[in-house]
Amino acid sequence: MKEEVLKVLAQIRPALQADGGDVELVEITEDGIVKVRLKGACGSCPMSTMTLKMGIERAMLEQVPAVKEVVQVP
Repeated sequence: MKEEVLKVLAQIRPALQADGGDVELVEITEDGIVKVRLKGACGSCPMSTMTLKMGIERAMLEQVPAVKEVVQVP
């Protein structure tokens, strides 16, 4: 599952980098929770929650069936 998650993050990363940000995979739990850290401009952006849920999580749920949720960690 980790390879699939990294593949989705690689697809999303160019859009984040275009806005001065990035995303880092921190952990994937056994129950399908993907923990990520938003970096750069994305880490302090007031829209980061929307980026996380509507962008990263939505793509992850569509492409990796084992993923149940994506959460942000500091």
